Amino acid sequence: MTTLEQSLQQHDLGHLRIIAQLWGIELEAKERKNTLEELNEKLLNANLANEIIEALPDEAKHALKTLLQNQGRISWAVFARQFGEIREMGAGKRDREKPYLNPISAAETLFYRALLARSFFDSPSGVQEFAFIPKDFFDIVSLKMQETAPPPQLGRLARPDEHEKIILANDHILDDLTTLLAAFRLGWDKPPHPLEINPRLARDLLLATRLIDNKGEIQLDTVKTFLEADRADALAQLIQTWRESESINELWQMPSLICEGEWQNPILDTRKAIFGFLEKIPKRKWWSLKAFITDIKERTPDFQRKAGEYDAWFIRRAKDDLPLRGFEHWDEVEGALLHYFITGILYRLGRIDLAKAGGSTKITAFRIRDEALSHPEDGTVIATSSGEISISRFAPRAARYLISRFCDWGESKNPDEYRYQISSSSLEYARARGLEVSHLRGLLKKYTTTAIPPRLLHALQRWELNGTEA
Repeated sequence: MTTLEQSLQQHDLGHLRIIAQLWGIELEAKERKNTLEELNEKLLNANLANEIIEALPDEAKHALKTLLQNQGRISWAVFARQFGEIREMGAGKRDREKPYLNPISAAETLFYRALLARSFFDSPSGVQEFAFIPKDFFDIVSLKMQETAPPPQLGRLARPDEHEKIILANDHILDDLTTLLAAFRLGWDKPPHPLEINPRLARDLLLATRLIDNKGEIQLDTVKTFLEADRADALAQLIQTWRESESINELWQMPSLICEGEWQNPILDTRKAIFGFLEKIPKRKWWSLKAFITDIKERTPDFQRKAGEYDAWFIRRAKDDLPLRGFEHWDEVEGALLHYFITGILYRLGRIDLAKAGGSTKITAFRIRDEALSHPEDGTVIATSSGEISISRFAPRAARYLISRFCDWGESKNPDEYRYQISSSSLEYARARGLEVSHLRGLLKKYTTTAIPPRLLHALQRWELNGTEA
């Protein structure tokens, strides 16, 4: 980081005297070189610096805090959007108009007090202009601001009315993936009924966990391991795979956006940044979703795209094909991504509870859980004499995956129950795919909670012998 002396070297003698005037410093030196050395020494007086910081307007203090929270420097484009520009003017115009006496922004207030400098530095995305606190000042400013500054948080606690309707996290993602795998095993492109999970996320997870290959073919050994794992272990494996995956692209999954072109978004870096934001929020506390996203926009908006990328990435709004280029569409891209990350990813993975305000259909609050979900697979599998089979969500997932291949798939009014119907056509379809009725009888004997009705067993035997109705 550039030192105070190095940043002062960018200024003419008149600017150095303005800094001294605003600090209440009487300079003895007359020439620029000596003035710079004298000013540098006196500005680094911690007691005087603390007085200057204490007297700053609130917005300028907020700007300093924001810089401190970002290790003392932020890209100039981001800083200027939040804290204003510094008017460009030559020495003559500056001395006539005296902008330092009536600053138009927090940036200008800090700049004319030498608490803020700007320069170009290397960054992961190339050379970039930054706003920064000179190195010598950083420790002084940091100590002063920490005296009264609360720990940095993004957003605020949710009001009671913002979490009236609670939606607890669940592990239903395991059941949706089981349903999808069973459908693929039957040769279908998708299940006959909608899933809770985003279909793009589901497919990305199946690919990342190697439950299917790039052609959509089931990987039998991996599927067997997944279905036989208990729910807690299976969910933990999904979470770990997702966190480490460079192929699961949350931005491209979002149904509200259409992403096109050769550009590549930094998947892992973006995911890491969002987790960093969430780490600043207390667990087990209801938090305002809107305030959380708003604070990120104000403090760290470029967590995904750098300045030039707001125009370089070709993204369109799905509902009307409107191009979303430029920072003015941040809410529809980054803001929507944060919303999806919380409500569409972490909620589905069982890590976050959600809530709505009374009478609202929108998610207004979220709560980070500190314990993993764990539910035993002790649900029931019940077969009736007419061949109807009801399978609890919490029955062994392998049971539903295997039994469903012999059945027509129905709908259930109970969200925690799956309904199937054995029919002549479903048995014929199964036989055409190499599945024998004897296998179905074995599955029913293994998994049904109550005895299999004799009438159903006899019907299966007749069909196996004669191909007649089941």
